[in-house]
Amino acid sequence: MINSNQLCPVLFIPHGGGPLPLLGDESHLALVSFLKEITLSLPLPSSILIISAHWEEDKVTITNGKRPSLIYDYYGFPEETYQIEYPAPGDPVLANKIYKLFQDSGIEAKLDEQRGFDHGMFVPLKIMFPEAEIPCVQLSLINNLDPESHFKLGKALSKLRKENMLIIGSGFTFHNMQALMSQNSGVDFKNEEFEQWLIDTCTNPNYSPSLQEQKLIEWSEAPFASYCQPREEHLLPLHVCAGVSGSTAKLVFEGKVAGKKTSAFLWNDFT
Repeated sequence: MINSNQLCPVLFIPHGGGPLPLLGDESHLALVSFLKEITLSLPLPSSILIISAHWEEDKVTITNGKRPSLIYDYYGFPEETYQIEYPAPGDPVLANKIYKLFQDSGIEAKLDEQRGFDHGMFVPLKIMFPEAEIPCVQLSLINNLDPESHFKLGKALSKLRKENMLIIGSGFTFHNMQALMSQNSGVDFKNEEFEQWLIDTCTNPNYSPSLQEQKLIEWSEAPFASYCQPREEHLLPLHVCAGVSGSTAKLVFEGKVAGKKTSAFLWNDFT
């Protein structure tokens, strides 16, 4: 439970490669340890809103089913990974509240009672909250992949921060699939340089909120941006999180996942 003067935490995480974090994959062990540990430092939420890189719609869409199914949106993994269960309930009340916040902000949105939870949601949450008892709502990206539009989504959601909830952006700060699958264990200086730019952008206390917003909106001008994010859907959940908070983040994970450096950020603010 959050305190009366505390705003709900906002967390951006890398969710790794498909179901690999749940399979004991060695290249994901550091990420799994982080996901287990970070929940111990956060208030237990009454609900979770998660923005997944694996769902895009023409307008931002909100799950509002009472018992969403799981979407096994990965391919070529062992049969057991298509039997994974995570029976977290939905939260139609929260979903409708989010829909109204978007309406009030002039953002086109829709509710989807049939949409299930994809692996950008259930893989990390099965590690973080294995009991699957906390009601969850999943939010899509907008398929124009416009950074400013996603920042605006976050700003509209900022009114939720006095609720006892957890807002999670689930993506990956490095998502060049060709490079990830090459299994090259050497230092990737392009990856390292972009990651350092991103860490500085999100955590530098000397940056005003407006400067941080500008830098994130113009992320494609960062060093080796197009190499690290050939298509930006795995970065945009970070933009939503930064828009929700409007403040400096704390770096809570900096390590290698699948051989590439990646980061997680936490915004844990007080009024």
